[in-house]
Amino acid sequence: TSKNMIFGICPSYKMNILVDKPNDQSSRWSSESNYPPQYLILKLERPAIVQSITFGKYEKTHVCNLKKFKVFGGMNEENMTDLLSSGLKNDYNKETFTLKHKIDEQMFPCRFIKIVPLLSWGPSFNFSIWYVELNGIDDPDVVQPCLNWYSKYREQEAIRLCLKHFRQHNYTEAFESLQKKTKIALEHPMLTDLHDKLVLKGDFDACEELIEKAVNDGLFNQYISQQEYKPRWGQIIPKSTKGDGEDSRPGMRGGHQMVIDVQTETVYLFGGWDGTQDLADFWAYSVKENQWTCISRDTEKESGPSARSCHKMCIDIQRRQIYTLGRYLDSSVRNSKSLKSDFYRYDIDTNTWMLLSEDTAADGGPKLVFDHQMCMDSEKHMIYTFGGRILTCNGSVDDSRASEPQFSGLFAFDCQCQTWKLLREDSCNAGPEDIQSRIGHCMLFHSKNRCLYVFGGQRSKTYLNDFFSYDVDSDHVDIISDGTKKDSGMVPMTGFTQRATIDPELNEIHVLSGLSKDKEKREENVRNSFWIYDIVRNSWSCVYKNDQAAKENPGKSLQEEEPCPRFAHQLVYDELHKVHYLFGGNPGKSCSPKMRLDDFWSLKLCRPSKEYLLRHCKYLIRKHRFEEKAQTDPLSALKYLQNDLYVTVDHSDPEETKEFQLLASALFKSGSDFTTLGFSDVDHTYAQRTQLFDTLVNFFPDNMTPPKGNLVDLITL
Repeated sequence: TSKNMIFGICPSYKMNILVDKPNDQSSRWSSESNYPPQYLILKLERPAIVQSITFGKYEKTHVCNLKKFKVFGGMNEENMTDLLSSGLKNDYNKETFTLKHKIDEQMFPCRFIKIVPLLSWGPSFNFSIWYVELNGIDDPDVVQPCLNWYSKYREQEAIRLCLKHFRQHNYTEAFESLQKKTKIALEHPMLTDLHDKLVLKGDFDACEELIEKAVNDGLFNQYISQQEYKPRWGQIIPKSTKGDGEDSRPGMRGGHQMVIDVQTETVYLFGGWDGTQDLADFWAYSVKENQWTCISRDTEKESGPSARSCHKMCIDIQRRQIYTLGRYLDSSVRNSKSLKSDFYRYDIDTNTWMLLSEDTAADGGPKLVFDHQMCMDSEKHMIYTFGGRILTCNGSVDDSRASEPQFSGLFAFDCQCQTWKLLREDSCNAGPEDIQSRIGHCMLFHSKNRCLYVFGGQRSKTYLNDFFSYDVDSDHVDIISDGTKKDSGMVPMTGFTQRATIDPELNEIHVLSGLSKDKEKREENVRNSFWIYDIVRNSWSCVYKNDQAAKENPGKSLQEEEPCPRFAHQLVYDELHKVHYLFGGNPGKSCSPKMRLDDFWSLKLCRPSKEYLLRHCKYLIRKHRFEEKAQTDPLSALKYLQNDLYVTVDHSDPEETKEFQLLASALFKSGSDFTTLGFSDVDHTYAQRTQLFDTLVNFFPDNMTPPKGNLVDLITL
C-alpha cells in the first residue's frame, strides 16, 4: 500500500519540487530570504499516513541546500505535530528520512506537511528545496480507521486534561460527573489509589507501601532507563604472589592489546612498548581472583608472535581462541623480510600458538599495518579488519617528502576456510558505498544487528569525524554522520585518542576520549571525557568530562579518583557484567617522553538504582509529612525529623545532608509563609499534596500517568 503521496501546491514555481531534475539549476523552490520563519506547506489530495520524506538535490554541491530543517504534519494548518528535525548533506545524493507517524504504536494521518528550513549550507544564502517526495499509505481502507482513532484520541486527551484540572482544584462534583458521563480513565487505577491515599486521606504509611510495591514490580524501570549514567572509576590493586614482587603483574607499557573473555571474566594482555623496547609477554587477569598470571614471558619462544606494539587482537569466545595481526616497525629495521604481515591464533584451552600466515598480503589479505582495527564475528566465524597505516621501506613514517602514506582497506577473514577477501579498497569517499581508510579509529561489531560501526581516526594530518555502519551480510554502507554537521559540541571531539566498546544488548556504544597524540594540542585540553551513543535514538550524550571532577572535589587528586588522560592505552568491556577495564598507556609528559603507565582501572556506568529511588520517594513523602506536622505540632515534627526523616537521607552525600539540615527552618515558619502557585482556590494542604503527587507520578511509566500538560497552559494571550 506504500506509494508516493499526491499533493497540490501553487503557484507554478512551487511545482518545481514535484519533478526531480538534478541538472536544472532553476528546478527548485527558493525562499525569499534566509531569515526564519520561512516555510513550505504541502497539502495532500487526501489524508494519508506519511511514513517518510525524500529530498532530491542539484547535481553538484550547492550553498542553498538545507543544512538544518524541521518537518511538521497534521490534519489542519493551525495544529501540527513535530515529525522530524534533521539536515541534508551538501552533495548530490537523494536523502530519505523516516517521519514520526505513530502515537502509542497507533498510526495517525496527515493532510498537511510543513517543511521549515532553518539553515542553509552557505551562511547568508536563501533556502532551496529541489525535489520532495512523500511516501506512505493513502489507501482509504487503512487511513479511515486511523483518522477515526486520531479524532477519538484528541477528544479523549482533551477530556483527560479537564479531569486533571478539576481534580487539581478539588472540583469533585465536576470531576465525578465528567468521568461518569465519558467513562474515560484519567490514569491507571494504582495512581488513583495513590491520589486517594495521599491527597484526600493523608495516609502517608499506605503511600509508602504502594510506592514500595510499584518499585518491586518494576514500574520504575522505564524511568531508570531514561536517566543519565554516572561513571564510577575504581583502581584495581591486584593480589601479588609472594616473593614475585613486580613480576607478578604486567609492567609499564603503551601500544599493547587487550581482549576479554566475558564467560570466564578473564582479561588477556599481550605486548606493547615500554618506552625503550617492544614487549612479547602475555598475561591473563582473573576478575574473580583479582590476580594476574603470566602465561608467557616471551611468546616468540613458544612458536608465537615476536615482540610488538600497535598490533590488534580479537577473541572468539565460543571457540576460546585469540587472533593477533599487525604491528609497528621502526624504519631502521624495515626490510622485505621484516615487512611481512604475520598472523597468529592462540588457543586458550591448549595454551598453544599457531602461525596462520607468514604474510597475509600474499594470501589476499592486508599488508603489514599498524593502528588498524579488528573485530570478531563468532557466529559466522569471520574476522573483519579495517584501516591502519601500511608500512613501507621508503624512509620514516613521519617523512612528509616520502611518497603519500598508504592506508589499508576493509578485509574479511574466514576462520574456517582460512581465506581473505577484500571488501572495500581505500577510497576518497566519492560514492555512497565508498569508505575512507584511516588510522587510530574505532571499529566495533554489533553481534545482534550484524553491523560494523566505524568512526573517528586520522588520515595524514586530517582528523576524521565521520561515522558509518557496514552491514556484513548485505555488504552495505550506511553513513550515520558525514562529520560536517556543526553540532560538534554534542559529539566526541576529533584529534583525541578514542577507545570504544559496544553493548549489543543495550544498543549502546561507549567512547572514552583521552589525550591527543599531537603535542601541540595536548597541554591546552588535558581531560578525559566519556560518551555514549544510543544506536536506536541516533544520539550522543556526554556522561562526564574530568576537568569538572577535579574542581568539584579539590581535596582529592585526580589520580586517586580516576585514570589520568593518556593515549596508547587499552580499554575492554565485559557486556555481561557491564564493567570496563583500562590498562596502561602513555601520559604524554613532554618532560619524560619515555614514561609509560601500568595502572589498572575498572569503570562502571551507574544509573539510579531501584533502592535509591525507593529511598528518595520515601524521603519526599516524609519531608512533606514533616512540613505538615511543623505547622500544627512543632515538637512532634522535630522528633519525626530526627528519627523517621533522618533514616531516608544519605548522610555521606553533601547535597542531601545540606538539604536535610535546612528542613529544621520549617519549624519556625508561619502558615502564611506557604503559598502555592496556581492553586488559589484550594487549601494549602491539598495544593501541597497535589504537588507531591505530581512529583511521584513522574517515576511511573507514561502509559499509567495522567497527561503531562495542564489545561491552563493551552490559553494563549
